[in-house]
Amino acid sequence: MELLETHDPEKKKLIESSLRHKYEMEREVKEISDRSEKMLKNALIIGGALALTYVVVNQLSSTKIKKKKPKKTKSAEVELEDEEDESPSILSQMGDKFVNTATLFLLDLAKEKLSDYLQTKKTKDANS
Repeated sequence: MELLETHDPEKKKLIESSLRHKYEMEREVKEISDRSEKMLKNALIIGGALALTYVVVNQLSSTKIKKKKPKKTKSAEVELEDEEDESPSILSQMGDKFVNTATLFLLDLAKEKLSDYLQTKKTKDANS
């Protein structure tokens, strides 16, 4: 510190100026890292919501392919036709409605997060 402590006012002024710049740079780096962390969290929330929606929709609405057995008798043909003619059950309809509702909810949540992010980015750009 002996080198920094001088009686020359010009050197003191320069040292103070460099310290002020150093602290300002540290503050800006901290702000940038905080913003990056927030953006990453929002991206993870939005991505997770979309991934969860995709998985739920695929799991609940997937139709399993039935293997057709070789037709041996007339009674087997009648049974296959009966299976194909069945309308969707109430439980299936409720599941579809639930999937649609959950999808809409998650997409709405993702839309809100995205609009909040864009608003904060817009205001920060305007302030800059």
